[in-house]
Amino acid sequence: MANEMKKIDKNGLGSIISALLEKGYKVIGPVLNGGAIIYDEITGVNDLPEGWGDKQEAATYRVVKRSDKALFGYVVGPHSWKKFLYPQKTKLWEAEKNNKGFDIKPSNGTAVKYAFLGVRSCELNAIQIQDRVFNNGMFADTFYNKIRKEIFTIAVNCTQAGGTCFCVSMDTGPKAKGGYDLALTEVINESGHYFILDEGSEKGREISSKVLSSEASQDEISAADKAVKNAEDNMGRKMNTDGIKEMLYNNHDHPAWALIAARCLSCANCTMVCPTCFCANVDDTTDLTGSHTERWRRWDSCFALDYSKVAGGNFRTSIKARYRQWMTHKLASWIDQFGSSGCVGCGRCISWCPVGIDITKEVELIRETAKA
Repeated sequence: MANEMKKIDKNGLGSIISALLEKGYKVIGPVLNGGAIIYDEITGVNDLPEGWGDKQEAATYRVVKRSDKALFGYVVGPHSWKKFLYPQKTKLWEAEKNNKGFDIKPSNGTAVKYAFLGVRSCELNAIQIQDRVFNNGMFADTFYNKIRKEIFTIAVNCTQAGGTCFCVSMDTGPKAKGGYDLALTEVINESGHYFILDEGSEKGREISSKVLSSEASQDEISAADKAVKNAEDNMGRKMNTDGIKEMLYNNHDHPAWALIAARCLSCANCTMVCPTCFCANVDDTTDLTGSHTERWRRWDSCFALDYSKVAGGNFRTSIKARYRQWMTHKLASWIDQFGSSGCVGCGRCISWCPVGIDITKEVELIRETAKA
């Protein structure tokens, strides 16, 4: 039997946040900071970016004032939820010198209970993709999974598309289909400002029961569905994914790679903002006395020249080779490794590329003259 859809207002959303705080969650949600909408700790609805949206195009991101008081009137910003699930820097272990050698103390990882508020459908899919990377039957990352198993997820269905979004092409949005504890659709019309609330888990139902709500009418549910359909019909980008894996595998030497490389700065912005990229490096640090050492894992990028450096040399010395590796892995070999594309169509790599390289256009450029 389908869940009964509920209707809440802004105060009801505040009650959800309060209920999560009472249960010991650290609530992370969208906030306006430094000219961008980012994810940070919040304590109530007043922390949300009320009345703010964003404008995105290739190499362009701007926050813009809206004409209404929408709390989720933006699309996505430079942060993704991997910042919390897979931190940029993690201590793996430390060692202290003793008379016989070293005492090694493994790190137990972070034990934070996060509640994520405002997770878009593309981002839910990104989290599920990283689940397959970090807990796939052959390999389980204890640091990631320790955080992951504790999170409470509140999805927000998109009611508008960004200029660089193409989630419809990747079948990852704009409506969340699962993987959440609660899901919200924000509606602002002549009937008022309200949220349609969907319960996706027992944890979600428990929190929802603490909130003053009413049963949503069919008209109110239809208004929410229409708003989501608006986002679906107005995607800023699209990508033809038919046979994309084989196309990229068969066009390793396509001249388009050199054209892309001529523009690419190899700055790694695309991998830093991507919600699924997981490249990392390991650093060992020692103090001046030589008695204390630590091993840290930190984000890295396949665009970095040193990332492909091995004993005997570097096998990706050109930007062409590094860009080709990134895009081919993301859209092709990721499917072989993890059973899905590594791209969720969020468009961040397009918005935050300083020279405006557009992955959807680059795919089409190769497809136009691709070898069979």
